[in-house]
Amino acid sequence: MSLIVESLTCEYRTHVLGTDVKVPRFGWKLRSDRRGTLQTAYRLQVAGADGDFAAPLWDSGRIASDASIQVAYAGPELRSRTRYRARAMAWDGFGRESAWSEPVWWETAFFSPADWQAKWITPSEAAIDPKAEPAFLLAKRFAVKAGIVSARVYATAAGVYELYVNGEKVGDELLAPGWTSYRKRQQYQTYDVTDRLAAGGLNGIGAMLANGWYKGRLGWATTSSLYGDRRALLLQLHIVYADGTEEIVCSDESWKAAEGAIRLAELYDGETYDANLEQPGWSTAAFDDSAWSGAESLALPVKHLVAQEHHPLRVIETIKPRQLIRTPRGEVVLDMGQNMVGRVRMTLDVPAGTTITLKHAEVLDKDGNFYIGNLRSAKQLIVYTAAGVPGETYAPTFTFMGFRYLCVEGWPEALEAGLVDAFKGEVIHTDMAPTGEFDCSSDMVNQLQRNIQWGQRGNFVDVPTDCPQRDERLGWTGDAQVFVRTAAFNYDVAAFFAKWLRDLKADQNPNGGVPFVIPNALNETDPPTPQEKIPSSAAWGDAAVIVPWTMYLCYGDVRLLSEQYESMRAWVSYIRSQGDNEYLWNTGFHFGDWLGLDAKENSYVGATPRDLIATAFYAYSARLVRETAVVLGKAADVRAYGELYDRIKAAFNREFVTPNGRLAAPTQTAHVLALVFDLVEGDAKQRIARELNDLVAQNEHHLTTGFVGTPYLCFALSDNGYHATAVKLLMQETYPSWLYSVSKGATTIWEHWDGIKPDGSFWSDDMNSYNHYAYGAIGEWMYRYVAGLDMDDAEAAYKKLRIRPRFADGALTHARAALESPYGRIEAGWAQEAEETIVRIAVPANATAELILDGITLAELKEDGLAAELADGVTAAEETDGGARLTLGSGSYAFRYPAKQAAEQETVTA
Repeated sequence: MSLIVESLTCEYRTHVLGTDVKVPRFGWKLRSDRRGTLQTAYRLQVAGADGDFAAPLWDSGRIASDASIQVAYAGPELRSRTRYRARAMAWDGFGRESAWSEPVWWETAFFSPADWQAKWITPSEAAIDPKAEPAFLLAKRFAVKAGIVSARVYATAAGVYELYVNGEKVGDELLAPGWTSYRKRQQYQTYDVTDRLAAGGLNGIGAMLANGWYKGRLGWATTSSLYGDRRALLLQLHIVYADGTEEIVCSDESWKAAEGAIRLAELYDGETYDANLEQPGWSTAAFDDSAWSGAESLALPVKHLVAQEHHPLRVIETIKPRQLIRTPRGEVVLDMGQNMVGRVRMTLDVPAGTTITLKHAEVLDKDGNFYIGNLRSAKQLIVYTAAGVPGETYAPTFTFMGFRYLCVEGWPEALEAGLVDAFKGEVIHTDMAPTGEFDCSSDMVNQLQRNIQWGQRGNFVDVPTDCPQRDERLGWTGDAQVFVRTAAFNYDVAAFFAKWLRDLKADQNPNGGVPFVIPNALNETDPPTPQEKIPSSAAWGDAAVIVPWTMYLCYGDVRLLSEQYESMRAWVSYIRSQGDNEYLWNTGFHFGDWLGLDAKENSYVGATPRDLIATAFYAYSARLVRETAVVLGKAADVRAYGELYDRIKAAFNREFVTPNGRLAAPTQTAHVLALVFDLVEGDAKQRIARELNDLVAQNEHHLTTGFVGTPYLCFALSDNGYHATAVKLLMQETYPSWLYSVSKGATTIWEHWDGIKPDGSFWSDDMNSYNHYAYGAIGEWMYRYVAGLDMDDAEAAYKKLRIRPRFADGALTHARAALESPYGRIEAGWAQEAEETIVRIAVPANATAELILDGITLAELKEDGLAAELADGVTAAEETDGGARLTLGSGSYAFRYPAKQAAEQETVTA
């Protein structure tokens, strides 16, 4: 009988190279072979720079607690640029003591801006035009003594960069330092280059530097240089020797500069590369840099620099083309089989000077020709001129594309037989760990789930972008907040959203308003745009409240909630200050139910009144701030925001609900928001739910909702007695529906329900992304309500599960969801077989579950051949008006009951 502590993490990672978190938090998972395992105590040890646990820097001793996530370090103050190790052990309710876990390590970076000695440098303006399109090369030669113990580079760029030491790229990160609100926060990276240095001799270090988000063009305007008009590098190398001495190599005016083979690099437009202009060995000690120009320093700040906060961009997967297509226009096109985000790597054996041009597109038009109309001004173009070296290989460095189809021009006709094998797609996104699974008996719904996941992968490119292909790719707040719970199921996004929320807080206006996109690229001007001229919209700005609350629910991150609390309050105060009625939001600009299908002709905005939407979200945010105040122990705010919510709710009812309970706006979205935000009660609630069901049924079980209503539509139906209608919406295959795009061959989520119309024609070029994750928010309802995997919100991070499968009226015969939660793997699923229904559940150690089964009696429910209430691990069982309720400890269970009850269950949803 064993108890094992495993998967120990520090700040959500098993190893952290370079952090400025002074009080790190730890988490671990328990593995046990006994049902009902709960932790009763833990012990943490942290070893200092010597790594010696025999004499630890900090020993918590035995702490009587069931806490196994977000456990904060409480030892002596940590030092900058120091590696630490930690290990944990635990005790459980059966009196068992675990062994020590495998240790994890983390290494601190700079704790103070004063630690920076390096200068920001750029090529001398007299030699290289700062506006030049080619990527810059910056390099330096330096001597290293014998006896190296460790060597670390701390680096960042005004632009994007790659680091090289002695001729080789360091690390596998892409597009560093990532995108933040650069004027207020900028990340730097830490690299271990100990093994890259040649001891006792001369060494070379260098960086390649391009525009990226900092200087490249952003948004649909043609402007660039939003954050600065000159690229620059900041680099500091610390070398520690065995004799205790230390040497520091800094970026300064002693560095040399030149242009490289990358002749153009833009995020929207792609990359132009001439292999004949490569400078082999440019970052080595032996390279002759006599023809290079000098570097000069720039007066850029360092006080806003922060260590890397989340996982970097990497190549996560490679995809081979499925087929070669010759279009009716004669274009040579490769089909990757998947709408992906990243780049193409090609391996060539062609004559020197051969120029290969690659165009990228998401779809082919109705005639089968290559289609790039929806890119707008973005080019997504790769132009490569070969050096003629056998087997030369190339992939772009400082750009990414959204595409499924690749149009190849310039490939020698004599070599066409090898064309397909010469290319592979490299999928790029933030390196998030996959955590969630969903599958069911419908192949189309399973494809929808894959589309949701691919949509997230393609748009979580350092920030949660709206789309990855056209001249936009911005961190739209509305998209992020509607999708965040689904995102946290599919992947571990704790660190990803923590970093983004800090940028939201940084870019939030002093009056509390929240820009439409974060980082705020739409309003980045110098001097700054006056705050009164930066608009905010309901359902978009509410990301300031909804996203941190969701991070708390999914990961138990109280620290982040506390960090963001003033931002949350400021947003609600901003709303309250609008107009002449502090309990209604009926002024200002709002996107409304964006892309709602009940919009007037030639409008993007659905028919639901914007003030109804704004007031509904006002109430929701006020309620969530109240819930946050409860978690943070702020009693006065609990009362204040509770009263505010009640008054907004009352005002909503006076303004939008008739005395007889009819909602003023006869739209699906209006009814959905009134229900899911708990704005109506009693007879009015029942009537509004019934009328929502009627609106869907009268539309032949099709939706008319846009960005605001769609994420909540099925929840509103299922929670109010109309789960069968919600399932019919999910299973609908004709336009408009989630499965319509699947029927059209989609491999990601579309921006428009009819991005490709039934006749094969397209929605307008001006706004027609085929990789736009917002409507993928249906995934949350699928795993929570169809499979039944949910949590009790009173116990964050899935500490207490709430498993309630809701069956699918015969439309599905099985469904299953699994999640690698902070406590361990959870599973919930059901299958309706010929003679019985089986419900399978897995509860991780140190967690419990409440299982709710509608429409059955305890007498019918068996587990391993025994009456369910007698099963090992079942701590409580009762019959309710609607069925049975069991409380379960950790472990795996398979409950069975007669299949004849399934039909009755399907009608029980309350």
